[in-house]
Amino acid sequence: MIKHVFFDLDRTLWDYETNSKLALKDLFYKYNIDKTGADFDEFVEAYSQVNTRLWKEYGAGHIDKEKLRKTRFRLTLKKFKITNKPLADKMDEEYISISPLQTALTPHAEKVLNYLSAKAYKLYIITNGFTETQNLKLHTCGLETYFEHVYTSEATGKQKPSPEIFRYVMKDIRALPEDCIMIGDDFEVDILGAASAGIAQIYYNPEGVCRIEGKATYEISSLDEIEKIL
Repeated sequence: MIKHVFFDLDRTLWDYETNSKLALKDLFYKYNIDKTGADFDEFVEAYSQVNTRLWKEYGAGHIDKEKLRKTRFRLTLKKFKITNKPLADKMDEEYISISPLQTALTPHAEKVLNYLSAKAYKLYIITNGFTETQNLKLHTCGLETYFEHVYTSEATGKQKPSPEIFRYVMKDIRALPEDCIMIGDDFEVDILGAASAGIAQIYYNPEGVCRIEGKATYEISSLDEIEKIL
């Protein structure tokens, strides 16, 4: 019987794309990147591509936190022939400060959390994001009170999709795999990771991405469909 519900944060509850774009817009115009002839949407796309690649390298253990943060804006600006490292470092520092202060949530996020809380499920966050950033996001959005604990890869020393982070959490809360379910938007990281630890999964797939291989226990396109499952 499910008693414990694990949530991913970015793109599952916290609207990463919207919030990141708002933060990037502030930086783009504050530092006059537009004056170089760069287009804002192209800048966002370039950052997204660089950031996604670096996070994959971080998840694989190929780079550390500092390397990720020091590199992403340098590589983004380089795509627009801007090789000002102090500027890139300043933009990254400010991005880290202002991005978690954005408050857009995915549709029905708070509604579902209220529903699950009323049903007396114990809710937790399991995220590969950095500890201080993820805690600040939850606090700013007013979501922190829903969760018993926030487990980050940085704090636990283990990362999704490794089953070890899920085992760490289950040991910490004294739960068995059959007591738990994982909800996330990243099939490889959230769904396959939870499955490898024997935990049921709900794949949040709002874009309807087709997959040739692999299947989640449940798949939803909207978070409010969780109410039909739990």
